[in-house]
Amino acid sequence: MVKIAPYGTWVSPLAAADVARGGGRPGWLRRIGSRTWWLRGLPHENGRVALFRHDGPDSTNGPDGSAARQVLAAPWNVRNRVHEYGGAPYLVLGARVVFTNWDDQRVYVTDHDGVDPVPISPEPPTPQGWRYSDLVAGPDGTEVWCVREDAVDHRELVALPLDGGEPRVLGRSHHFMSSPRPSPDGRHAAWIGWEHPNMPWDGTQLCVAAISADGTLGPHRVVAGGPREAVCQVEWESSDALLVLTDPQGWWNLHRIGLDGTVVNLAPGEHELGGPLWQLGYRWFVPLGQGRFAVQRTERLAIVDERSGTVTDVDTDLSVWVHLDAGADGVVVASAAGPKDNWAPVSLDLSTGELTRLAEVERPPAAEYLPEPEARVFDSPDGYRVPALFYPPTNPDFAGPAGELPPLLVYPHSGPTANCTAELDLDIAYFTSRGFAVVTVDYAGSTGHGRAFRELLNGQWGVADVRDCATVATALVKEGLADAARVAIRGGSAGGWTAAAAMTSVDTFRCATISFPILDLTPWADGGVESHDFESRYMEGLVGPLPESRDRYLELSPINHVDRIAGPVLLLQGLEDRVCPPAQAGRFVAALDGTGVPHAYLTFAGEQHGFRKAETIIAAHEAELSFYGQVFGFATDVPPVELTR
Repeated sequence: MVKIAPYGTWVSPLAAADVARGGGRPGWLRRIGSRTWWLRGLPHENGRVALFRHDGPDSTNGPDGSAARQVLAAPWNVRNRVHEYGGAPYLVLGARVVFTNWDDQRVYVTDHDGVDPVPISPEPPTPQGWRYSDLVAGPDGTEVWCVREDAVDHRELVALPLDGGEPRVLGRSHHFMSSPRPSPDGRHAAWIGWEHPNMPWDGTQLCVAAISADGTLGPHRVVAGGPREAVCQVEWESSDALLVLTDPQGWWNLHRIGLDGTVVNLAPGEHELGGPLWQLGYRWFVPLGQGRFAVQRTERLAIVDERSGTVTDVDTDLSVWVHLDAGADGVVVASAAGPKDNWAPVSLDLSTGELTRLAEVERPPAAEYLPEPEARVFDSPDGYRVPALFYPPTNPDFAGPAGELPPLLVYPHSGPTANCTAELDLDIAYFTSRGFAVVTVDYAGSTGHGRAFRELLNGQWGVADVRDCATVATALVKEGLADAARVAIRGGSAGGWTAAAAMTSVDTFRCATISFPILDLTPWADGGVESHDFESRYMEGLVGPLPESRDRYLELSPINHVDRIAGPVLLLQGLEDRVCPPAQAGRFVAALDGTGVPHAYLTFAGEQHGFRKAETIIAAHEAELSFYGQVFGFATDVPPVELTR
């Protein structure tokens, strides 16, 4: 029998510990012969990133008879911190595996079973003083090519001999570089470069140079890209032609670019096949042969057929596909999920439609407890359309009292250059199964909708994103889908900024959960005093150039407007965060103390930007639920978080 209970108090089978166990999305899949490799974060091992492999359809290579095995045991942590967001951290090269290790940021080589890794990059002069990312095979297979970053933010392309010899500098063309790619004949190399103040989704250059007799790169020429054209992926198709994702017409389309200067868009159209290059070496497409390519069309799996010039979605039960790779047999591997299917490494035989999960993943609760996202579009007062995904309260055991409407959590994504996707998110289901409604918002600036939409946020950060979130919330309230008096906003990183900016500029939201946020623009942007080099001039596009726009920086920063905060706030912060440093959250909380505004500040040792440890994920979710219960006036079954004034 369905029980009647206030929204927010419903008993859910999904605990915070289940959210933690369901984390760790597989990433960086690679298919080498019959073997598929991938990485996965392990929240119950302090967020360590482990390397796994699957040997093929008939394999049982795990010690428990499972089809997948972990290649590198603790303490190995396959992760790097170039640009603080990292990038491609391993390479399978013949019988060897090369990888970057988080603790010392050195590059190691081992065999396919992870036996006795040995370093091939030198000991850095300071701890983690040299960082390596975007590992690819050198032309003759005796070296690994990669991007090296030092502690003073100098970057160059280097070659690391597999025998551990002295690294060889290949060259340096730009302040930022990605995607070193030697040609099949070993005569040329291609890479992507860009300069401050551009971010890689603003404008990059695709460079090509001859490889000199001494193995270094000769003078380069630019074959694609520019100040408002962003190349995000490049691969060699042959020794004289490149396959390139770039957006000269405002949409990331797949192009063939010849060394003779010819450029062909293989499937022109207003479809987004690329994305923001937050992590070096990310792939959005892979060749399948015969003029066909597997691509991510805004995270949906699709096929580009250059003969017909079309992009066609692949019909599967899984709605979101990332980290694509493929073999010569037309089998695509990826990390994939659906609205009620947890993330898993999968393979899809395009000729038969057979989908195989390559590893067991944490099973979600019964499907009836999982919300079905509803794609919505809302009208902005500024004349554009705001996409969103609405998740209704979902629990077959409960219903709300007659006349009561559910509380609403508005969830702006991070980035701000990111987008919302319709996969199972236990972070959301944790709340919807307790009687909350949740909406995720692709506010102005989100990717997946073309350059023009992405650039709507230029000069408007803290304004357009806040307005779009408030517009969506107001519309849902008017539709009778949420209680106007119980609307909260929650977000992390750039989403935390939007949440804080909303609480200090509009009265739509009753309270906010603000995780690892930016709160004070000036020290974050002015010389990067409290930021890191990759994003240290990001604000010039989002807010305006300094020093001319200094007053606007002060006006937009939430830390300068604690006196007009609209309601209670919960702040969650990792103490080792080098992207959004804890000093900002600390100053914000100090300004709140004594104001009478209820607030709580939870810090987590050992956490960087975003939470990886199981105990952190559990504590953060339970604190957030307790926070909403106290603000919205209902009882919860989690430890109370103490609010101070």
